[in-house]
Amino acid sequence: MRILQIIDSLEAGGAERMAVNYANALAKQIDFSGLVVSRKEGPLLNQVDDGVSYLFLNRIKIIDFKALYTLRNYVRVNSITLVHAHSTSFFLAFLLKLVHPSIKIIWHDHYGDSEFLNKRPLLALRLIAPFFSGIVAVNQKLKVWAQENLHFKNAIYLPNFPSEEKNITAYTVLEGVDGKRIVCLANLRVQKNHFLLMEVAKKMQLSHPEWTFHLVGKDFQDDYSKQIQSLIIEHHLEKNVFLYGTKQDMKNILDQSTIAILTSQSEGLPMAILEYGLHKKPVVVTNVGEISSVIQNGKNGFLILANQEQLFYKSVVTLIENDVLRTDFGNLLYDTVTENYAEDVVVKKYLDWLQTI
Repeated sequence: MRILQIIDSLEAGGAERMAVNYANALAKQIDFSGLVVSRKEGPLLNQVDDGVSYLFLNRIKIIDFKALYTLRNYVRVNSITLVHAHSTSFFLAFLLKLVHPSIKIIWHDHYGDSEFLNKRPLLALRLIAPFFSGIVAVNQKLKVWAQENLHFKNAIYLPNFPSEEKNITAYTVLEGVDGKRIVCLANLRVQKNHFLLMEVAKKMQLSHPEWTFHLVGKDFQDDYSKQIQSLIIEHHLEKNVFLYGTKQDMKNILDQSTIAILTSQSEGLPMAILEYGLHKKPVVVTNVGEISSVIQNGKNGFLILANQEQLFYKSVVTLIENDVLRTDFGNLLYDTVTENYAEDVVVKKYLDWLQTI
């Protein structure tokens, strides 16, 4: 097989990480594995393995003929047979199909607002879906959505899978007290619902003031970000809640953390959960998207209904006050992730599925 991954950018997001993870994993198993980035390079570039063929298009318009024909030539020269388009890059893959009809394209749906699929725009996807040979969904809801709303039969659910970071220097030093840090790996976006985190932090400031919250993820410098920063000042949380922006040394950050949380109101299957498990962190997370397939409440973590502020707070306190439970949760979550969400397990299912296309 000769497979190409396409993604719009290499910013540190879930879809971007999975495009890189697939390209790296396939480079070890098939004849050719490529990665094309259409619009913007970013911090994940240094995670691309040497065995992956890489191309940056510097696409500047929705329909950029220079970028499109550069891509077509790259596909022809490398005898690529299948293009795997991640997230919004499906449109570029569709244009490629128009100018190079023999290529097969599949779409990887990473849509994060899977709790609000009734609001999802449909027209463009319905027009383009007939050109896809397959759809990969990051959770079961998205698979069913593709079958029912796009009338697409060859859809498959494949979970995300984590990978060990490479070529990363440990440079981030977290604020706060060792052994009393709570980390949240999530870009500052509405669906991540940091407002819930802020409410929990306000309670924690009164009951456990030495415990601190550490928010790691891209800051888009938008209204949402400004609201979070305003709340920190308004409630005098400057010594309790810390923002770090985009970071690459996740292992280093998680090694400095004691508890990991995610307060999202909507998700697919967040990479953060898998990274928490890979690093044996005890977790408190909301029950959205495909998270419940990873976290079994009370067994390998605490799973809380979205926006249940008091219960979320109490669950964090339970972990704070029980170091044995923290260790047990961390070890069991590690077992869950390595047994069910390992690279080799997911990639085998993926390659088996491609044989049917």
